[in-house]
Amino acid sequence: MKFTLSATLLIGALALSACTNPDRFGSDGGSNGTGAGAGVNTDVIPGSANDPASTAYFQQAVGDRVLFQVDQSTLTAVGQTTLDGQATWLLSNVDYQAVIEGHADEQGTRDYNLALGARRANAAREYLIARGVPAARLRVVSYGKERPIEICSSEDCYAKNRRAVTVLAGGLTS
Repeated sequence: MKFTLSATLLIGALALSACTNPDRFGSDGGSNGTGAGAGVNTDVIPGSANDPASTAYFQQAVGDRVLFQVDQSTLTAVGQTTLDGQATWLLSNVDYQAVIEGHADEQGTRDYNLALGARRANAAREYLIARGVPAARLRVVSYGKERPIEICSSEDCYAKNRRAVTVLAGGLTS
């Protein structure tokens, strides 16, 4: 019993002493890439949304989708801005290919919405090609109204489903 109490107190003291020196990795917290904590306490976590070369960054910071008006495949100014960011990212990260998915809301026939989704995907693809992204890296697919983000019957919801989404594929082009 006395041994267990002593061991518990020793472990507790060691645990507390480990937390007493917040500057143990240097004055900058070890984020300078040197010392015992090198690479552990950096600001960029590989593959996370704060890594500019990650797919998560592409989806969250650049934006992976553009929205369209009712029954339109013409890019809006906001959509063009998003695609400009996508083009810049794709030109900087040449190991990625992209599939541009065209979608439509649930209004209209299946065949009509497949064709509309294809026009939307192609509009985004042509815009990216015009910005310098090689055509061989871009494919298109239309899902029409088959893959809605939300299932509903209000205009707010329909607007979310009228989109072209750039999905990064692979990661290696060779």
